[in-house]
Amino acid sequence: MTREENEERLAYLKNIVLNLPHKPGTYQYYDERRKPGAEAPDQSHIIYVGKAKDLKNRVSSYFHKEVDRYKTKVLVSKIQDISYSVVNTEEDALLIENQLIKQYKPKYNVLLKDGKTYPSICVTKEFYPRIFKTRTINKRFGNFYGPYSHISSMYAILEIIKKVFKPRTCRLPLSPERIAKGEFKPCLEYHIHNCGAPCIDKQSYDEYQENIRQAREILKGNTRDVEQYLRSKMMEYAGKLEFEKAEEYKQRIHALDNFAAKSEIVSHTITDVDVFTIVDDDARKNAYINYIHVKNGAINQSFTYEYKRKLDETDEELLNDAIPEIRQRFGSTAKEIIVPFELDFKIKDAEFFIPQRGDKHHLLELSEMNAKQYKFDRLKQAEKLNPEQKQTRLMKELQDKLRLPKLPYQIECFDNSNISGTDAVAGCIVYKGMKPSRKDYRKYNIKTVTGPDDYASMQEVVRRRYSRMIEEHTALPDLIITDGGKGQMDVVREVVEDELHLNIPIAGLAKDDRHRTNELLYGFPPVVIGLKTDSELFHVLTQIQDEVHRYAITFHRDKRSKHQLHSELDDIKGIGPKTKDLLISKFKSVKRISESDIAQLTETIGQAKAKIVFDHFHGSEKEEKK
Repeated sequence: MTREENEERLAYLKNIVLNLPHKPGTYQYYDERRKPGAEAPDQSHIIYVGKAKDLKNRVSSYFHKEVDRYKTKVLVSKIQDISYSVVNTEEDALLIENQLIKQYKPKYNVLLKDGKTYPSICVTKEFYPRIFKTRTINKRFGNFYGPYSHISSMYAILEIIKKVFKPRTCRLPLSPERIAKGEFKPCLEYHIHNCGAPCIDKQSYDEYQENIRQAREILKGNTRDVEQYLRSKMMEYAGKLEFEKAEEYKQRIHALDNFAAKSEIVSHTITDVDVFTIVDDDARKNAYINYIHVKNGAINQSFTYEYKRKLDETDEELLNDAIPEIRQRFGSTAKEIIVPFELDFKIKDAEFFIPQRGDKHHLLELSEMNAKQYKFDRLKQAEKLNPEQKQTRLMKELQDKLRLPKLPYQIECFDNSNISGTDAVAGCIVYKGMKPSRKDYRKYNIKTVTGPDDYASMQEVVRRRYSRMIEEHTALPDLIITDGGKGQMDVVREVVEDELHLNIPIAGLAKDDRHRTNELLYGFPPVVIGLKTDSELFHVLTQIQDEVHRYAITFHRDKRSKHQLHSELDDIKGIGPKTKDLLISKFKSVKRISESDIAQLTETIGQAKAKIVFDHFHGSEKEEKK
């Protein structure tokens, strides 16, 4: 599109915006302009559907120069035409928007990533309905309850329905005519008392339908109403002295009480409430919205939906869109909706409530916990299928926290080790893709520093390492981490930036009084970076710190051990480790070796080497005799 064409397009759109009313309604964006003479553009070209309490204010906001959302700018660049419809209330705008999104599935509207893998419970529309779990939703065949994200909860409901109401499990095409003709025979389920055998008219149609009606109430969460009904039937049969029938209802009540006891009881004063919370993923690309329904004080449904952001929508915008859709899916008519924050739009025949304490606030916390757990499960599942995804996520998180110019793929960390300045060494470890690259680890003996000077030792090692990498044209790290706080960072910066003129970001890991890592430092001057100590990224950083400390101290111990094991035999030229071992094995000590004559030494290591050893210990005596 040329500049002139774009200016013409914007002028056309702004002319539409100028004539929009200050009323609630819905608006639609198209990627093709309406044809001459047409009242509206082709509906198949809708790319975005929105709602507004004030159409003119909302639509005009897309065309302001200060719009800072990149994705919104992309959407605006695609708009060729606008249409709108005015409604009486903002509730109507919300419902119409939801309907239009479902109908046209616009490219830039929020995408619900539906959990089609979760099962639901179906109550069929047959003459004698069946009740079973399914993953296929077809409302022509029955009514569906769910979906159930917690499979165990679904099986518990099916089990209580089976025990209390005993619906048939067979697929026989039962009808009054075929039953009257005696076309069917009872199966094993009837003989083991799991079915009333309506197929041979052992159970009447009215009794079976009443059981199915009560089962539907259980599926809706109305266990209290069902228990009252069963109790009244028990008392009725007891009054008629039909004690066997009364005992049957007593057993049903007992089974229902056990089932209700396993449900999470919130408060009997909460009769019918919907609860919604939202949790974002780390990249804010997706959001997880949890829905909990409470009926008669018990939680009877909990499900989490995943929404994919298309235009960097806010949490408020996502909840505004999601609540009507989720309530419609679950058939909820709750008059009270608990939410974590204030929303712009209202729901018809329902009120939003933001609890600050008490049972309803507990419900909000419980819903948030479910959303976070769902997010965690999805993340682990994705990372299990693609292990590299976790490393990339952690690198991106670290990049965002430190505002680095690129992903910190190669991270290097240094540490010193010495005892009062003796046997001073340093270690450098390398992490690539958040994993240790042990072939790139390097050990350094401190050469130019005398005494216990950690800062000078660190500068020597950093100078030696990066000077050599520059000479050899080796890839430099994306981030340097020092095992220490501000002081270590400053001395490393003096070498890296001031001497070598390298632009490598430098961070520091500081420890508390108990020698536990508690802070990530970055910047100049260094500042504390907000990082939760129980986060995965913090665990990786402490792992890097522990690894460089282990590597440096192990090298130091090895060097000190070799120094302590040094003997005078090591100073004799021409005597190697094998000859040394033979002598120690035979004579047990250096003193005994020095006191041995040439014959004893020749017997053990041969004449030539024996002469070398003997001359080393007795050469000075010969010189004095001369």
